[in-house]
Amino acid sequence: MILSFSDRYRYFVYAGSCDMRKGYDCLNGLVRNEFKKDPLLGDVFIFLSRGRNKIKLLHWQGDGFCIFSKRLEKGTFEIPKQSSSQNAMEISPHQLQFILEGIVLSSVKKRVRYKHHFVDKKSVVAGVSGVV
Repeated sequence: MILSFSDRYRYFVYAGSCDMRKGYDCLNGLVRNEFKKDPLLGDVFIFLSRGRNKIKLLHWQGDGFCIFSKRLEKGTFEIPKQSSSQNAMEISPHQLQFILEGIVLSSVKKRVRYKHHFVDKKSVVAGVSGVV
C-alpha cells in the first residue's frame, strides 16, 4: 500500500452509509453539509458503503482533491462505535490503518504512555508581558 497516514492530518469517518458512485463533487458536498467542515483544510474524510465492503477517502492535497477507494472481495471494514447523534467521528491515523488492514479494533489495546505537552514560548512570554 502506497498510502501513509500521519498526525498532521485529522481523519473523520462518516456515520451513515454512502453511495460509492459518488465522486469528488458529491463527496465534497457531503463533507460541507453533513460533517460541517471545510474539505479544503486538508483533513481526510472517510466514507463506507452500506455493506461496509467498500471505502473511500477524500483528501485535499493543496492543488486538487484525491480519492482513495478500496473494495473488499471478502469481509467488511470495521469502524469504531459512535453515538447515533454524530454525523461523523474523528479517528486516529493508526485506527484508519487498522480499518484498512482488517484488524479488529476492539482487540487492539494500547498501553499507557507519557505524552509531553509543549507550550509555545512566544504565547507564554506574550501572556506574561501583557499582564505586567
